[in-house]
Formats: sequence, structure tokens, C-alpha cells
Amino acid sequence: MFTGCGTALVTPFRRDLSLDEERLRALVRRQIESGINFLVPCGTTGESPTLSRGEHLRVVEIALEEAHGKVPVLAGAGGYDTREVVALAREIQALGADGILSVTPYYNKPTQEGLYQHYKAIASAVSLPIVVYSVQSRTGVNVEPSTLKRLAEIENIVGVKEASGNIGQMAGVVHQVPERFLVLCGDDAVSIPLISLGGRGTISVVSNQIPAQMTELVQSALRGDYARAREIQRKFLPLMEVNFIESNPIPVKAAMAAMGLLEPVWRLPLVPPSAASQKKIEGVLESVGLHAG
Repeated sequence: MFTGCGTALVTPFRRDLSLDEERLRALVRRQIESGINFLVPCGTTGESPTLSRGEHLRVVEIALEEAHGKVPVLAGAGGYDTREVVALAREIQALGADGILSVTPYYNKPTQEGLYQHYKAIASAVSLPIVVYSVQSRTGVNVEPSTLKRLAEIENIVGVKEASGNIGQMAGVVHQVPERFLVLCGDDAVSIPLISLGGRGTISVVSNQIPAQMTELVQSALRGDYARAREIQRKFLPLMEVNFIESNPIPVKAAMAAMGLLEPVWRLPLVPPSAASQKKIEGVLESVGLHAG
């Protein structure tokens, strides 16, 4: 269900910082019309820590309404308090989501046993498929391949979004988990190498901007057409890289604003990019033919 290219959707806000439901619906429709394989609302790219519980559920609800069964919806439900994550996961299941993406607890840096028990508790509370999200650079904790091997034994823990940035670890994960367990890339720029190792797709930031092209890149790699995948990567690698010139999702939302897709609004503690970063973002957009101006 969650193979291919999935978009880690940004959350659009109005100038008054309220949720922009109209633009969110338009963004979801654009993704589906562009052929995206699945949608990931309310991940960390969606600024989920700044959303109220009601807003979080509303974003998921809108994604489900617009998807209308055309593509699966893997909704974000993560955090550092297991009880709160379990409660949110249950509410997301009640909405009818197809699965849950759950980032590791951040700041409190649990042990590997703590991570195992955290995900086991979520899996015991809901029947939805769960994808673990491991991104040590942002959370301070790594889900080691041996821990993922244990988690893969739990029936409804079905995959991992691997964003360690460590190709060796990615290879170790693919080697240790069963074939049915989905290893998804969490870093656009290394999607091709992970797929070549046995990965099953990507949860992408850049597909917010280029859903059709990123889906083609991933699908080309999955069918072994690495020449075509590299051709697309060669064109859009500067965009993948500039999306992380400052903390995600600052650059991607700035770029999407320049493309006319949303208002350039973030919730604190995120702020607009610096003037120098904005200039680089717009320069990259112009170089790949995406700038609205």
C-alpha cells in the first residue's frame, strides 16, 4: 500500500496563522492528479508539533476526503509521550486513515528497548499499519537495524522511513528485516541508492513541488530503469538540496509560495528564510523552470 512515492505534505496557513483548508484541498488534489502513490499529512514536514489536536485531525480528514480512496493516506502520529501518541493514533484510525507514520520520540532519547516498547504500545492500541520514522539528526535517537528487526515481528508494524543518512545502515536494515517489511527512503537525494539496495520507495519533501517528476523517478528506479531515474535526479538534485538549506519545511514552503501554491507562512519557532536563502531558492526554481514569475 505504501510503496512508490509518498508526499510528506506541508500544511498551508493563512496570514493570520490559521489553517488554510482551501489551499490544503488544492494541494492534495494537485498531488493526486500528478499521480502520487500515497499521501503523508501531518508529518514533521507538515509542522505537526505546532498543530492543535483538532487541527491535526482536520488536516488528516481533509486529506482523506480529497483522496476519496484514490490513493492511501499514511497519517502522522508521533511524539515523545507514548500515551499521547496512542490516543492520537486511535483518533486517526477512527477517521479512516490507511496507516500511521510515527516519528521516534524526540528529546528524551529512549534506549533501543524503550523505542521497541513505544512502538509495540502503539501497535497494540490500533489495527492500522504503522511505519516507523527514524531520523536521528532531528530527534537525537536512532532506530538501529536490530531494533527494526524486532519491530518487524509485530504484525501491523509494516515498514520504516529511513532518514539516518547512513547508506551502510540502510543496507543493514534491508538485510535484517523480512522482505514484506517496507524500507522507505526519508531523504530525496538518496532515493535511488536505497531502492537499489532493496528499498520500496520514498516519503518525499521535494514531491510537494514536483509530484509527477518525483513519482516517475521512484517508479523508474523500482522497475530497474536507473538511467531514467538518474536523468530526473540530475535535473532536480539542486531543488532537493536547496529544500534543506535551512530547517525543513522552511525552504520548501518558501519555494511553493514562489510557485504560487500557498502563502509564505510558518508557525513559530519556524520563520521565513533569510534573504540569502530566499535568493538561492528562487534561483534554483528558475533553473528548473518552476518559478511562477
